[in-house]
Amino acid sequence: MDGKGGGISDEAAIVHRVRGGDSAAYAELVNRHAQVAQRMAVLLGAGADADDVVQESFVKAYRALGSFRTESAFRPWLLRIVANETRNLLRSKHRRARREELATLPDEVLDPATAALSSERRRELLDALKALPEQYRLVVTCRYLLELDEQETATVLGWPRGTVKSRLHRALQKLRTQLPDKEVQR
Repeated sequence: MDGKGGGISDEAAIVHRVRGGDSAAYAELVNRHAQVAQRMAVLLGAGADADDVVQESFVKAYRALGSFRTESAFRPWLLRIVANETRNLLRSKHRRARREELATLPDEVLDPATAALSSERRRELLDALKALPEQYRLVVTCRYLLELDEQETATVLGWPRGTVKSRLHRALQKLRTQLPDKEVQR
């Protein structure tokens, strides 16, 4: 199983149908993964442009479906495209003026466990996360906000697993120093 919405072999069958000319089958993949792709784009900073990033990501994924290895999970492959598209968007914008606006995370993106935190605590955590360098913010976002495992995070970010582990460790250390009186999970 790939963890979300069906097994790898199930998705491989859908991909096979799309490659065989059944373009309507692609809608099944879109329906399965649109929500997490949207969350990924927003959490990585696409802000109001998240819908456009996700749409462009699905178009690029469709065009590149011929190169997708069906023995792999579709979700991490797609999320890597979303991450790249989000980075492309951010690079194309005026970095300073837009960074604050794009980094704002709407409350509805947060999962129910995070929503249970007090708004003050949530704000403190989000401010500390936004203050992290990009490489640390990305790894924390993937692992904790999107709940990806190490391998999925490595695939999405295009990093070796060891880099994911070390950057996550450093990111959590930085968060602990920014939130010294608060508990930061490992």
